[in-house]
Amino acid sequence: MTDPGTHMVSDGRTARELFDEVMDRPARARFGFGERLAIVNVDVQNAYTRVDRYATAYESDPRQIEYINTISQLARRAGMPVVWTHVAYHAGRGDAGVWGTRTDTPDSLQNIAEGSDRHAFDERADVQPETDLVLTKRMPSAFFETQLASFLVWHRVDTVVVTGGSTSGCVRATAVDSLSHGYRTIVPIETSADKHESYHFANLTDLQLKYADVVPVAEVVERLAAAPDAEEGSAADA
Repeated sequence: MTDPGTHMVSDGRTARELFDEVMDRPARARFGFGERLAIVNVDVQNAYTRVDRYATAYESDPRQIEYINTISQLARRAGMPVVWTHVAYHAGRGDAGVWGTRTDTPDSLQNIAEGSDRHAFDERADVQPETDLVLTKRMPSAFFETQLASFLVWHRVDTVVVTGGSTSGCVRATAVDSLSHGYRTIVPIETSADKHESYHFANLTDLQLKYADVVPVAEVVERLAAAPDAEEGSAADA
């Protein structure tokens, strides 16, 4: 049914129900995996993952970070790039721009100070700074005013796997920009998180319909596990 005076469907289904329906009966072809992918782990930092410390944190799947670590480790083994982002601001907070003007509390975005515990990656995350690209960003998308785009070009990436949080915020923004830059874009369901179930599933649904392949993390694990080890690939090319 539709609401009177509009052309929008309003049939009482929840965001989770709509997501399940779209996933059970996909209406669009997949972008699919290309030849070489990168894992982009968005804002796996204490401010957004430590529900035991911060009101701004969230958890949609208790194994989220475990899954992120698994696909990151498999990508490294295959010689494919892994990227981690976290968000923080200078002491003056002017680099938060207009995004930092809506509230001003200890929990506010612009009060995530560089070098603070809120800025720090969750200690459960397997960040490897000696091999992974680590970025501090200021805005939602991992592409905005960072070297991510040129990094992916240099590494001949054609597929970007986006994990992290929030599904409705920085994951979505990164996935949309990934598609806009011409990358096949994958969002593994269990690796993304948000504050509210409705935001989480509504945005996964929209990503699946428009911008990305939203898939079980097991699909990404299977794909990466089948890739040759980087050392084996180098020996084969010799």
